Amino acid sequence: MKSPDILWIVTTQWRAQACGYAGDPNARTPHLDRLAAAGVDFAQAVTPHPFGPFARAALLTGVPSPDNGVRAYFDPLPADARTIAHAMNGRGYATAFFGKWHLARRDPRAPLVGEAHARQIVPPENRGGFAFWEGFESGFLINDPWLHGTRLAEPVRFDGYQSDVVGARAAEWISRRAETKSGDGAETAANENGRGEAAPYFTVASFESPHPPYDAPAAGIAARDPREIVLPANVPRGGEVEARARRELAGYHAHIEATDRAIGRLVEAVDAAAVQARRPRPIVIFTSVHGDMHGAHGHFRKGWPHEESVRVPLVVRGAPDRRRAGCGDRSPALVSLLDLLRWTQAWADGSDPISDLRNPIPAWQRISMPSVVALPLQCDRAWRGVRTAARKLIVDDRGAPWLFFDLERDPLELCNLADDPAWRDERKVFEERIRACPG
Repeated sequence: MKSPDILWIVTTQWRAQACGYAGDPNARTPHLDRLAAAGVDFAQAVTPHPFGPFARAALLTGVPSPDNGVRAYFDPLPADARTIAHAMNGRGYATAFFGKWHLARRDPRAPLVGEAHARQIVPPENRGGFAFWEGFESGFLINDPWLHGTRLAEPVRFDGYQSDVVGARAAEWISRRAETKSGDGAETAANENGRGEAAPYFTVASFESPHPPYDAPAAGIAARDPREIVLPANVPRGGEVEARARRELAGYHAHIEATDRAIGRLVEAVDAAAVQARRPRPIVIFTSVHGDMHGAHGHFRKGWPHEESVRVPLVVRGAPDRRRAGCGDRSPALVSLLDLLRWTQAWADGSDPISDLRNPIPAWQRISMPSVVALPLQCDRAWRGVRTAARKLIVDDRGAPWLFFDLERDPLELCNLADDPAWRDERKVFEERIRACPG
């Protein structure tokens, strides 16, 4: 059996709730809805760390922060860190990365938003082992991004919406591989297997949207009327929190719609390339590194341990064993971004990790913020926690219970049970689990 082509589509700040297939009345995501209808939606998926560099390092290495070397916001991914790219290179895959990296050493004195970080060169030895790399460190330029990498020695500005640009560059690289037996001559990894066939590819398309600034232009899609945004009950009403949440969500959902369209174009292009190359459709994973609070519990941005920040969309389309993995399924399995490296290796090796999740279902999810990120609106403390589909306990950096929620009966986390004596015994079980998994 041929090893499957595999595409990761990774977004930023896209919370799990903000998809049409997840029931959000504000979300217009027809392309992701179709992707979910053709695959498996992991409705309980979480990020291990609801902040960019920590989550990205964990995603690429399969190792949580700080064990992967990223403890603080400006820490780079160590040059000797072993990533999914190294694993797939070793399996004969052509590996490629496109888009936002956010794992190189950055100058903390430089403005976070703008060309200083957008034009920063990521040296080849700091590109995580990808044979082909084309992206940018950071900068939050949702429009007109600067890209550099394997075929761009210096940063080049590309006109257009960032999601469209990154998606088109990834699609072009994949499509060009379908046109020839050996793929892109710029790659350093093996392009052919032992039978002279084109090597399968593992590609990451990393989009910054729907990250702030939410009022940036969204590729022709107008921001919603803030008055028409449907807010959940955990957003306080009648004050500045509600007003800000409505303003931000109006732009946020415009960027979601624009990036959904870019994702649809990318998936259509890679499916067409598969037909041209006479290969099965690629396995496509769609997810986000973290969510956004958008006024829930009075908070904004990320780093917080609440569901809006911690829970992320995760859709898998095209797992090899479709009969067992299902089509259009909504899986209750407790999974994390940490699982994606293991899943991808398993697919490359000819097995199907998705079907194995049906029985047994993992019992716990580990989540944390390794350190405080001293930026406006972010979470004000380091914390650790464990989560099941029914409960979630968060302790502070001293190990004291901070938040405990009955997610089964209180999915919006309106009632904190951390000090409720009626829940003491169950809370202790979760505290013991956290102590058993320090860090």
